Amino acid sequence: MFTTGSKTFLGMGTLSLVLAAAYGWTTGGSGLGPVTAGYKGAVGDHLGYALLVSFGLVSVFLGLVAVATRDAEPSALAELAGTEAAPTESAPSHPAYWPVVGAFGAGLVVLGLVISNVLFVVGFLVLLAVLIEWMVLAWSDRATGDPEANRAVRNRLMAPFEVPLAGILIVVGMVGAFSRILLTSSDLGAVAVAIGLGAGILAIGVLLATRPKLSANLIAGVLVVAALGVVTAGVLSAARGERFIEHHQEGEGNGNQPFVPPGTNKSTTTTVAEGEG
Repeated sequence: MFTTGSKTFLGMGTLSLVLAAAYGWTTGGSGLGPVTAGYKGAVGDHLGYALLVSFGLVSVFLGLVAVATRDAEPSALAELAGTEAAPTESAPSHPAYWPVVGAFGAGLVVLGLVISNVLFVVGFLVLLAVLIEWMVLAWSDRATGDPEANRAVRNRLMAPFEVPLAGILIVVGMVGAFSRILLTSSDLGAVAVAIGLGAGILAIGVLLATRPKLSANLIAGVLVVAALGVVTAGVLSAARGERFIEHHQEGEGNGNQPFVPPGTNKSTTTTVAEGEG
């Protein structure tokens, strides 16, 4: 009755709804609120709860669609193509990195439940991106019998969205991770970390520039591993917390003279200071 695709989507939907209930109870939800979508109590953090419930409902809907269409079985494809047999398809000739990225996003979701809502939302967005990319990749691999044509179809559909979004996410993620690492380090440690990270980036750039014949898969793997290392260090630094930074009081002045903020009437300040004495 249930096909492979329907089991995948229904499983993701059920897991997401269970996580939504757990997230609601751990962020201030009460009673049956997380189970009844707020009808019988509070749901906790609205943003995270709404994202999980939405993801779960969409996954369940896709699972039902997969059951109805029988995962596009050969007979259905033949009927759609108007032929006696299903169109010939070639096996995918490229590695898929999305399972690894999906596992990383799932880890961020779990950490977000414990550390902060920001990590939870980031992990959820990563899982959503993995779901979309993986679905489009699976569809494009079955579009025609020519791998090059399949790749061109996939790039034409996704490249206008992937390139700007990937650039924004990489910049924001790297800057955020660097800032967490520097803020949790000591004064001299922050300088050493900044020099080390800069030297590492420079070394990777020099390697890629001097070895133009390196495999694209190797370059992508090195960059992904480096990015995951930086993000992981940033997450651990955020969990550790910022170092203590001494803040000077605004009233601190030189000697016995009171501190006068810019733009303040000095005569009024002097009168108040004398009255306090």
